[in-house]
Amino acid sequence: MQFDTQLLPRNHGKPLRDNGQQYYMDDKGNRFPSVTTILNATKPQVDRDRLSNWKARIGTEEVTRISTTASRRGTQTHKQIERYLLGENPICSEASRPYWESIKPVLEKIDTVRLVEGSVFHYDLSYSGKVDCVASYKSVPCICEWKTADKPKGTVERLYEYPLQLTAYLGAVNEYYRDYGIDLNHALLVIAIPEIEAEVFWFEPQTMNSFWQKWEQRVAEYWQRRQYRGW
Repeated sequence: MQFDTQLLPRNHGKPLRDNGQQYYMDDKGNRFPSVTTILNATKPQVDRDRLSNWKARIGTEEVTRISTTASRRGTQTHKQIERYLLGENPICSEASRPYWESIKPVLEKIDTVRLVEGSVFHYDLSYSGKVDCVASYKSVPCICEWKTADKPKGTVERLYEYPLQLTAYLGAVNEYYRDYGIDLNHALLVIAIPEIEAEVFWFEPQTMNSFWQKWEQRVAEYWQRRQYRGW
């Protein structure tokens, strides 16, 4: 499928790891914590307890296996989607084929593509991230995020912090590309699931504004902790 591709200048922010945390460095050498680093550092205790209980229930070896498998399939699927959106020949690996077949019908509703796998920086709030995609879905400009899972999430509540991740990327894209007339207020989260069509979550502006307020609180909490603990 040929997309109407109007790509924004792509920033190749340099990824860095420091004490297990992810950062991105811009072309001027400025380093900022990633969205996932901030979310992990400010995760509510109830979510930490839920994760700890899950790990204790299934054991360290199984946790490692699940995490490794999920990371590998996510990377492969993202590469597949990237090639497809950029008009390249997507030769699909057998491991990622079930997820690719799940998500492709949704991708066919994408039209104008503006950014694929691009690093962004929000200089006012001092954070960074790597955006899956900026495009139009059913003719509505939006931020897009691709995920993989073994079964449907079912509700927004079971997405946990994915919506905060989305709104953080949306804010960074708007700030970073404001001189290019970018002003997004919708978001698309798509979860590829084997043997069924991908699960689609569509977020309207009012919902995104609500998540943005929560995200600003998490960013403020992150920097307060860094100041007090000397991170």
